[in-house]
Amino acid sequence: MNFKLSVSLLIILALTLASIGCATAPETKAVINTPTLSSGADKYAVETEKAATKAAMDAAVSSDAEKYAAADLNAARKIWEIAESQMKDEKFTEAKKSYAAAKAYFDRATANVEEGRKMAAAEANEAIANLEKAWENVKVAANNVKKKMKDKDMRDDWAAFTKTFPDDMKATRDKIVTDPAGAKANVDELMSIIERWDSAFKELSAAPATNKAAKPEAKPTKTKKK
Repeated sequence: MNFKLSVSLLIILALTLASIGCATAPETKAVINTPTLSSGADKYAVETEKAATKAAMDAAVSSDAEKYAAADLNAARKIWEIAESQMKDEKFTEAKKSYAAAKAYFDRATANVEEGRKMAAAEANEAIANLEKAWENVKVAANNVKKKMKDKDMRDDWAAFTKTFPDDMKATRDKIVTDPAGAKANVDELMSIIERWDSAFKELSAAPATNKAAKPEAKPTKTKKK
């Protein structure tokens, strides 16, 4: 009797375990197949890091890092693009690290703007000093070829330029305080104009002097036959 009872209990236990296994198998399979965040990174934490990096990016751009800390800003943008690609591929651990690295570069760009602005101002002041020298030299060159400047359009253009140049120079010098990079660009533009005038005057100076054109002979007048 004890043997039969033991066998019966074993059979019941086996059937019970089998039914439990069938009931829980789908749930176990679902847990195994559920995608997990890459390397255990939390997506919310990545989104938070991204938001902080975006704020750092906006701060860098608004501080004129595009003009005065371009190297750091460009490096930050490249890392940002990598982070965005990793985020799209759901590589959250890598993306979080990339966003943090990009933020560091954006912050550095913002911090370096002031130093970059000072360097740009120094370059602009030096460029203006060179421009003033070029202006004095081209005025002398113009005076030397004054008698050879026969073309009216050329004379009128030079006269107009001599009137506007001093005002342009003053506006450019004043601009250094607020926008040294823009002032440097203005100096470069004015210098290119002076260089063209200087080239024109040198060409005119090298040209041989021309004699005054002979007056045309008077045309014979028709007279009535007497």
